[in-house]
Amino acid sequence: MRSRRGALGGRRWPWSVGAARVLWRPRTMRARLTAGLVVLLAVSCAAVGVAAVYELNGFLTGRLDEQLQEAGERFPASLEHGSVKPSDHDGDERGDTRRQSAGTFGARLVGQAVTNAAVVPSGATAAVRNVDPTDRDAAALAAVPADGRGHTVPLSSLGDYRVLATRGRDGDVLVTGLPTEPVKAAVHRLELVASLVFGVALVVTGVAGALWVRWSLRPLNRVAATATRVSELPLASGEVALPPRVPESDPHSEVGRVAGAFDRMLGHVEDALTKRHASEERLRSFAADASHELRTPVASVRGHAELALLHPGPVPPEVERALERIAAESARMGEMVDELLLLARLDAGRPLERLPVDLTHLVLDSVTDARAAGPGHRWVLELAEEPVTVTGDAHRLQQVLANLLSNARAHTPVGTRVTVSLEGVGTSAVLKVHDDGPGVAPDVRSGVFERFTRADRRRPDGAGTGAGLGLSIVAAVVEAHGGTVALDSRSGATTFTVRLPAA
Repeated sequence: MRSRRGALGGRRWPWSVGAARVLWRPRTMRARLTAGLVVLLAVSCAAVGVAAVYELNGFLTGRLDEQLQEAGERFPASLEHGSVKPSDHDGDERGDTRRQSAGTFGARLVGQAVTNAAVVPSGATAAVRNVDPTDRDAAALAAVPADGRGHTVPLSSLGDYRVLATRGRDGDVLVTGLPTEPVKAAVHRLELVASLVFGVALVVTGVAGALWVRWSLRPLNRVAATATRVSELPLASGEVALPPRVPESDPHSEVGRVAGAFDRMLGHVEDALTKRHASEERLRSFAADASHELRTPVASVRGHAELALLHPGPVPPEVERALERIAAESARMGEMVDELLLLARLDAGRPLERLPVDLTHLVLDSVTDARAAGPGHRWVLELAEEPVTVTGDAHRLQQVLANLLSNARAHTPVGTRVTVSLEGVGTSAVLKVHDDGPGVAPDVRSGVFERFTRADRRRPDGAGTGAGLGLSIVAAVVEAHGGTVALDSRSGATTFTVRLPAA
């Protein structure tokens, strides 16, 4: 994976943001449903928690305002004794603290200046503690409007206070305040309790939800398991035994409807495969029987034509030419019948010989025969130093080599270089037939190993015609030996690669 340069000191991070998102995104339906349930519950819990905290904070703040209304301006008014500064009366017993809770703040302002400020002590007999406000505190207190409503003011030496300002009788402003610390403590405690309860609820709900979703999706998992087993079956040909159907489930549920539809589809597929297999068997039996029955009359026609050509008496040239064509076409038809009969036997799964075969020797013989049949081509051999041996039917493997070399000779012009290479690679014998001819047409490549596939426009003049069975026989024989054959073709380079299990 290509690394991406991060923003910290040019460091390269191996994972991009997009890769991290893909890594953490749930893939299965069970994970998505569980994650969605947990996310929805988390959002709901967060909304409930925020609403509860907001409501409690508002309620407790309202209670502070009510207490301030009840306390009135008695305490700040009792602090007034001329123009003496608060710092000159530390420890003074002045100040009416009756019906005042501990921590109550009182201040008297004249204009923008604080003349007196004190706090009610926590002890019943302790003296009122005078406070020397800073300039910032004085400015904050002076900014409180005397509207009879509570306002929150931060005091540097005392913390946040909820204060109420009222007009005095001599034009001054009397400020009464209560600390907001109890409110903050209660709200913070609610936040901790709510976080703990909601966290436990999310964990429990996630586990229980995962188990519930897993139990609910069991029918769908059975459908997926059955579909997986069907996808692994070789459905291309032959008789196919489909796996058991999906167990019945509630037809009124979505999963039940899917399971029912899947079972019906499997039934249709099984019927179609059974009919196809029966049709293939009938066609294979017909091809085998027809090929077998045609061998005798074709051989008879060919024999009579050759016998007529051997007649010692004079034969008109036209009749002699006709007899030669009859003999040639009879021989060609006989080869086609033999090829069809071979394919029918391979389709029927008839076992081939399983003997050690020196593939190197077969390649040498086949190239020698091809050089004699196509002297205009350039034949090149590339063989391993050690003989390559496979287990199989020597006659059929010889036919594979002959068909591949004949195909290279027939579909390339004179002068084409044909290279035949053989080597042992691991546990396989790899045979390659490569030519530098014009290549296989793109519209023919996909079906080049199918029966009766022909590429006549690639034939040089005078090459004759074929039935299109040569490469299909190659594929069938190689497959019967447990191997594979592949084609790689482009203009100027065509390669047939045969892989067989080594002995």
